[in-house]
Amino acid sequence: MSGTGARPYKDLRRSTRVPIRVRIEVQSTGLSCDGETIVVNLHGALVKTSSQLELGAGINVHVQLTGKAAAARVVFASRQSALEVGIALDHPQNIWGVSLPPADWTEEGER
Repeated sequence: MSGTGARPYKDLRRSTRVPIRVRIEVQSTGLSCDGETIVVNLHGALVKTSSQLELGAGINVHVQLTGKAAAARVVFASRQSALEVGIALDHPQNIWGVSLPPADWTEEGER
């Protein structure tokens, strides 16, 4: 990997992942469903939903615990489980209710 500018795999994540199960509601055009997070970070989450979401779909995620909501998009669809997807928040933020976030969870505007 020397000379290519490539970074080790562990550095490719934009923020530390935290395993936490939080109830969510997901809304998309013509769809509303419940779900739960599996792993979250400042930039998104791996979630399991009660309805299948399309890869690339724009969604709105509402976190029941915090009352916070954010726009996101579906960026990963699991091959093992059709109801498990990765989402990327449009703007990095801790909507999940992680009370002691990792040091790299500095939201834009707080720097």
